[in-house]
Amino acid sequence: MGYTGDLYRLNDKNRAIGEMFSRIAPRYDLLNRVLSAGIDRRWRRAAVAEMTPDSGGRHLDLATGTADMALEILRQKGESASVAGVDLSVEMMRIGRGKCAEAGRAGNVSFVRAPGESLPFRDASFDSACIAFGIRNVVERALGLSEMCRVVRPGGRIVVLEFSVPDGAVLGSLYRFYFTRILPWIGGIVSSRKEAYRYLPDSVLAFPSPPEFEAMMRAAGCASVASRPLTFGIATLYVGAR
Repeated sequence: MGYTGDLYRLNDKNRAIGEMFSRIAPRYDLLNRVLSAGIDRRWRRAAVAEMTPDSGGRHLDLATGTADMALEILRQKGESASVAGVDLSVEMMRIGRGKCAEAGRAGNVSFVRAPGESLPFRDASFDSACIAFGIRNVVERALGLSEMCRVVRPGGRIVVLEFSVPDGAVLGSLYRFYFTRILPWIGGIVSSRKEAYRYLPDSVLAFPSPPEFEAMMRAAGCASVASRPLTFGIATLYVGAR
């Protein structure tokens, strides 16, 4: 499998988001590790563990970025698994293709540039679909969730991993201070792209609460929706069934 190119024209908002992530792509993985102290790897492992089947299968990784989630899927699901990685950023996917090649898994991953609101796949094409830290960037979020449900077979899993705001006055205040003051400063130093790391906290703080997002998943066609906080609620893992 390889990069299949642009299958859909992007609207202005989607194009702007893709271009923003392309600008920070060279330092994206480094900043993820620094800003999360490496905990993001543990979160991805937990998310992939919820995906079905336990081995093999065909999986969608929406907002695949530099393919960290895609590679974790292949690590857990084995050599017979395949992943379609969809993203708005050509540069992020270029790095992801290189990482898959280095891992010897280039043949198991295809990359497609397309918006989450209009996935270029037939109904029930996948055993599971996931999106890690990317649902905030889907402009029409409800439509993106509906598309994820549409392309998953009945009984398959839809898994969403996203940042969230911890409960509690003290922890919540510390988190907001770090996210709004420290994170953009570090991001600006390492990547020289401060605007992207101002966008991150703004989009996280505006994201629906876990109960509200669970309701969005149900409205999109997910059943048996449940969520659980990770690392004191810094991230939340949502799981639903088609």
